[in-house]
Amino acid sequence: MLLVKLISYTPDPERVVAAAARMCYSPVGAEQILQDISDEYAEKIIRKIIRMGHLSPIEHASFTFSISGSRVMSHQLVRHRIASYSQKSQRYVKETGFKYIIPPSIKSNPEALKTYEAQMMQLQQTYSKLLELGIHEQDARFVLPNACQTNIICSFNARSLYNFFKLRCCQRAQWEIREIANEMLRQVKQVAPVLFEKAGPSCIRDGYCPEGEMSCGRIHTLNKKSGEQHNG
Repeated sequence: MLLVKLISYTPDPERVVAAAARMCYSPVGAEQILQDISDEYAEKIIRKIIRMGHLSPIEHASFTFSISGSRVMSHQLVRHRIASYSQKSQRYVKETGFKYIIPPSIKSNPEALKTYEAQMMQLQQTYSKLLELGIHEQDARFVLPNACQTNIICSFNARSLYNFFKLRCCQRAQWEIREIANEMLRQVKQVAPVLFEKAGPSCIRDGYCPEGEMSCGRIHTLNKKSGEQHNG
């Protein structure tokens, strides 16, 4: 089962970002700047710095998520290096009777699902047998599959999240990390809607697709809709 929950974030993240942006041009300190900033001003300055590409101030807003998914997902997630991670250790936590993720393509195919679940059961039995033979968890885990469910806590600043959403909300991203990314984006928009209103894949954020011939085609639909709006 895929689970995503925003468990912590910088209090009043949009006013903090606005204060950081204003700090660059202010003779007074951050405390006074925060006192003077209205919500309306914060919205205005955030939209301005994002439009200009002046993104260093948004690094001062941080967001922490609790995520459950497969090891396939976590291997992709931790490739985003400007973030902090704490993951359930298979060296110290027994995976007897481990839970696992089933890809939709397998779940929708009865014969494939039967084969898949039989293999998961076999791996569970093999893992348990190794433990019974005195093999330590850190070595018994070598038989565990990528499908094995894991739990991980990760913290990103807003600028790193922009990059994460640009890559992982793309239709060509692997389905599981894409679902995780889209849910993360949905949740941060609830607490910082202005800060993340332009976040998403390149076709939405920047108006172009870097995938070239491998494009999913969504950029053409977006351009068509944009043209219709202008003509209207």
